[in-house]
Amino acid sequence: MFKGFSHPLLIASATLLLTPTTTLAAVITFSDSGADPASIQDTVDAFRATLGNLNPNVVGSLGNGRREINWDGVPDALSAPNNLPPDFFNINSPRGAVFSTPGSGVQVSARAGIAPIEFDNINDTYSSIFQTFSPQRLFTALDSNIVEVNFFVPGTNTPAVVSGFGSVFTDVDFDDSTKIEYFDVGNNLLFSSFVQPANNGLSFLGAFFNEGEGIAKVRITSGNAPLSPNNFDGGNLDIVVMDDFLYGEPIEVAQVVPEPSTTLGLFLGGVLCFVGFSRKHRRS
Repeated sequence: MFKGFSHPLLIASATLLLTPTTTLAAVITFSDSGADPASIQDTVDAFRATLGNLNPNVVGSLGNGRREINWDGVPDALSAPNNLPPDFFNINSPRGAVFSTPGSGVQVSARAGIAPIEFDNINDTYSSIFQTFSPQRLFTALDSNIVEVNFFVPGTNTPAVVSGFGSVFTDVDFDDSTKIEYFDVGNNLLFSSFVQPANNGLSFLGAFFNEGEGIAKVRITSGNAPLSPNNFDGGNLDIVVMDDFLYGEPIEVAQVVPEPSTTLGLFLGGVLCFVGFSRKHRRS
């Protein structure tokens, strides 16, 4: 099990030199996995602290801090075996997150005593492989292992960006089956990383961008196959679902201005490229 984060200066340098038109100069990643909630708690809490204080579920942007989704407040009528409206966490409970999937929808698992838990309504073996980080509900796409999260000013249809996003996963078996991709407002890929495995355990991945315009969308790939009555975890199949989402306060795109340090970094990157070109030209 590895705990820690990547060095922002190294990533900033690589970003500036390899993709000089990017507006995000530095990313800090938080990655962890283990057998139970306690084993990843410190990493999740470190990510929370980086994002800022938890904000209430109210309409409008509060400018800073973070929002969270733990699925446990979703009404029973909108939980398994029923689908969750994709804009529930923007309209019903305004947190600025809207879901989409190539599949048939998204679903939150049922509460005990109401319906089969942990997606046993789809396959009755799933509760034996999944556990929760915050009891007792989980989240998944249906008929697909991919879900996208687009950000809006909470309670509105105004596009927004966030400074960071992280998710808890349950039962990641392979080191290349589950990942999060981060995109800017132009749908350009900013960063991508696989999630650490923890068979029958819990994993966490979060990324925080400390400069630039922000994250407009994330694409989450959970395992290598969708939940299905015919898909059993094991062998070459890795069945994975999600628990808590944590992300920065959504801020209207038009109100976000790149920080001066980003502009300076881009300038220095351009200077380095110019110096390299000049030396090559003199030698020719």
